[in-house]
Amino acid sequence: MSARILIVDDEEIVIRSCRRILSDSQLYAVDSTQDGADALRRVDESEYDLLVLDIMMPGIDGLEVLQQVKERHPDVDVIMVTGLSQIQTAVKAMKLGAFDYLSKPFDPDELKHVVDRALERRRLLQENRSLKTEVGSKYRFENIIGSSAPMQAVFGLIAKCAPTNTTVMITGESGTGKEVIARAIHYNSLRKDQPFVTVDCNTLSENLLESELFGHTKGSFTGAVANKRGMFEVANNGTLFLDEFGNIPLSTQAKLLRVIQEREFRPVGSTVTQKTNVRLVTATNKDLKAMVTEGTFREDLYYRINVFPIHAPALRERRDDIPALAFHFLKAFCAEMEKPVPEISEAAMSTLVNYDWPGNVRELENTMHRALILASDKAIHQAHLVNIIDHTPRHDLEVPRTGEDLKRLKKIAREKSVEDVEKLFIQETLKRNGSNVTKSAEETGMQRSNFQALMKKYNIRVRDTDYDPDDADAS
Repeated sequence: MSARILIVDDEEIVIRSCRRILSDSQLYAVDSTQDGADALRRVDESEYDLLVLDIMMPGIDGLEVLQQVKERHPDVDVIMVTGLSQIQTAVKAMKLGAFDYLSKPFDPDELKHVVDRALERRRLLQENRSLKTEVGSKYRFENIIGSSAPMQAVFGLIAKCAPTNTTVMITGESGTGKEVIARAIHYNSLRKDQPFVTVDCNTLSENLLESELFGHTKGSFTGAVANKRGMFEVANNGTLFLDEFGNIPLSTQAKLLRVIQEREFRPVGSTVTQKTNVRLVTATNKDLKAMVTEGTFREDLYYRINVFPIHAPALRERRDDIPALAFHFLKAFCAEMEKPVPEISEAAMSTLVNYDWPGNVRELENTMHRALILASDKAIHQAHLVNIIDHTPRHDLEVPRTGEDLKRLKKIAREKSVEDVEKLFIQETLKRNGSNVTKSAEETGMQRSNFQALMKKYNIRVRDTDYDPDDADAS
């Protein structure tokens, strides 16, 4: 779509010149007027991307038009056109919000260049705004999956603390979505248009962590070849999320305490103190109170960060959310792989719901990805959940009463597990090879007779001219 540009100048010759220069390109749709009041009316009634505006005009002059345009339509960029004697006025126009100015007489390339720069900046701002809106909407409560009572309680806490500047500490096992909660707090806060910055405190050594948090000056340590901004500076006016907070060394904890108390810090190697205005959100899977007792975490820092605690429930504590989460992940992976979304069989769903998920939501996501790859028809079956089947409690199993019973039932369970894998192995191999038994056997490195024997064992039949199920007996 062409960018819409309005030329506003009381001199007809300037308008004709600008129209001729800009109309050469199909990228622009150019309108014009010689009157400031008419320009304001047009901007109110139509959507313009850019104004090329003369400063000196009878009636309403260019500065007045600029001021009103910026008040009513702040997204519209304005390029001022001025004579050589009006440079001071042009500078004033820049302070009022003009993008740039051109001095008469200007050449065609000069006009095109400044117009292109203005439109490119507008495009980038719109793109950035669109991305922020997209990211922000992702973390609205209605877009975070969790209708169970534990998650509704979490949403209630987020709603209460998000509009404030309160320091929040999120606790919970690995994989429970602590960063999702942190982002929801940020994108539902007054800081949502400011940066959300994440630091993983578990991946950096003590020296590198301090440099990451506070920045450093050139030459402050080996490898510091230039000044570096710290995350407390980068996240200024926004939210700083410190993940795996329980892994921060005691020496760094002392410096963090000062930042939280005084809202100021010094980069590594610097003597200059910098101010910061960040909202601090921390997350940990450790028991910080126990660490305080052990002496591995500062008590004063613990009470500074534990102002508003939120606990992220484990997936086994919110089993009601598992079906919705499973389908959510399936839809996302299907869109990525351009596949139709399969159903989940009743047995498979029962397995998903009854499994304890030590890896929590992250493990469920990986399980659904793997199952989708293994699935050969329009449904996810229990056999596709190969990574969790052996660990899922089976309420229909016979309970052994003696040692001999235990040995017998363990043998049955092992054989059943092997059978599930063997059957899935045969089905998927045949599918990849278009039901051709010979090709399937060659791909797996098995003798054809042995491959056929497995097919017969599980009553797997295919329409294949080179396959006679009775051949398996001959082998």
